Amino acid sequence: MDYDDMLDRGLEETPEIQGSSERFEVTDPDVRQEGNVSVFENFQQVRQDLGRNEDHVMKFLQDELGTSGHIDESGRARLTGEFSERRIDEAIEEYTEEFVLCSECGLPDTKLEKEQGAVILRCEACGARSATSQ
Repeated sequence: MDYDDMLDRGLEETPEIQGSSERFEVTDPDVRQEGNVSVFENFQQVRQDLGRNEDHVMKFLQDELGTSGHIDESGRARLTGEFSERRIDEAIEEYTEEFVLCSECGLPDTKLEKEQGAVILRCEACGARSATSQ
């Protein structure tokens, strides 16, 4: 069997990827101002929707917004500075594009893995692997 025959056979036996990223919804951020602090009230719900570690999401938000912050005892993210829901939503969308959705098939069925010191996004739907910036 030559290469072209094996390739054709492999393509025939590869299942079609069913689904779309439309089934993937992230809760809109609920943000309120408390003095010079923006309190991300539903941070834990958003983090669960993303399926990612709270420390990873928080670090990204801090880097993206250029601020410091912490997760309080209630699980809310407290970010130093005044940030609108829109700005935090944009940061969550950027996080989703880079660390949740597969760059090949667009599905959210991914896991973050460390490989030789680099963070790799591995898709469980199509098997694609791609490096991330963090």
